Order: sequence, then C-alpha cells, then structure tokens
Amino acid sequence: MASVLLPQLRTGWHVDQAIVTENEKLVIIRFGRKDDRQCMIMDELLSSIAEKVRNFVAIYLCDIDEVPDFNEMYELTDPMTVMFFYQNKHMMCDFGTGNNNKLNFVVDDKQEMIDILETIFRGARKNKGLVVSPYDYNHKRVS
Repeated sequence: MASVLLPQLRTGWHVDQAIVTENEKLVIIRFGRKDDRQCMIMDELLSSIAEKVRNFVAIYLCDIDEVPDFNEMYELTDPMTVMFFYQNKHMMCDFGTGNNNKLNFVVDDKQEMIDILETIFRGARKNKGLVVSPYDYNHKRVS
C-alpha cells in the first residue's frame, strides 16, 4: 500500500499550503480515491520514484471525497488525476491527449514518469506555463 508512504492532504487548506509554500520544487498532487485501482497503480509508481526525484519534486495525495473543495475548480471528474504546480502556478503539460491541464491516465513506467517530471520542472524554471511531454500519449486519450 504505497499511499501510506506519501503525504496525504486532508483539507483544502493543506492543499493550498502545499501549492503556495513550496518555492523551489515542483509540487505534484494526485487527486482521486485511494481505493480506486488506477490510483493504487499511480500511488505505487509515485512512491517508487519519490526518493529519486526528492530534490526537485514534492509529491502529495488528496482524496477527492475527503477534500471535495477542488473537484469543480480543477474538473476532477476522472478516477485519478495528477496535477502539477510550481511557485503557486498551475503547470500545464501537453501529453497529446487534448487535455493539457492534468495527467488523467496511468503512466506505468518509472523512467517515463521521471522524464515527465524533469521536463515540467525545467519548463517551470524557465517560466513556461505549458511544456510538451517527452512522450506522446495520444493513444491513451480519455474522453
């Protein structure tokens, strides 16, 4: 159960604080339901890479049933959503799926996820609001 190893954001205030107070690292928040299969797979992956990316990424989990505050604002309708923030700014990434606001599918390769995080972090440091993923996920398009 990898979700136990990653910090849980239990209130809307905690989510805001995670986004607002981190000035050096890329903040990623996995929104979803902890019992959902996609969330469990993504939590396992995020937990397995957390140590490798700890110098430039802060990883958090947020249950959308416990903390519904952001469901409408961030359109959290998918079973599992990963969003990226840097210095209190929402970072967008073009995955080739048509939705640049969030990652709403499972990435099942550790190195792929690390590459994505590095790309977003590098773009964020250059003040780019939108970066292009090093991988094209057009085949994983979610309607």
